[in-house]
Amino acid sequence: MPLSEDEQRILSEIEDHLYESDPALAREVAQTTIYTHAFRGLKWAALVFVAGTAAMIALLSLSFLASFVSVLVMLGALLWFVDNARKLGRAGLEQMTSAARSAGLKDAVGGTGAKLRDRFNRQESDDL
Repeated sequence: MPLSEDEQRILSEIEDHLYESDPALAREVAQTTIYTHAFRGLKWAALVFVAGTAAMIALLSLSFLASFVSVLVMLGALLWFVDNARKLGRAGLEQMTSAARSAGLKDAVGGTGAKLRDRFNRQESDDL
């Protein structure tokens, strides 16, 4: 059911007020999609898998049991990756890869460091 003109006007005023009061939140909401969480899970699962691989190689000479635990971590990361890949689906993967091509790899995959810096800078300015 489409919105009436009055409802559209009210919604537009709320949106304008959001952009004026908190532009960072408005930008974050505009950039977030339903696939963002699954793609973030893919990145973390890949990172945990690589860390598990490094731990397995490093611990193999020290202890077989510790190396086996690293293999279990790798298996868990692989299952987590597959779960997130299924949640992402073909449409989400196409959307994320097209965003990566248009925005650049650093913006698509990275950005976490900038978000953390912004968060800590905001907390420091709030404390002052």
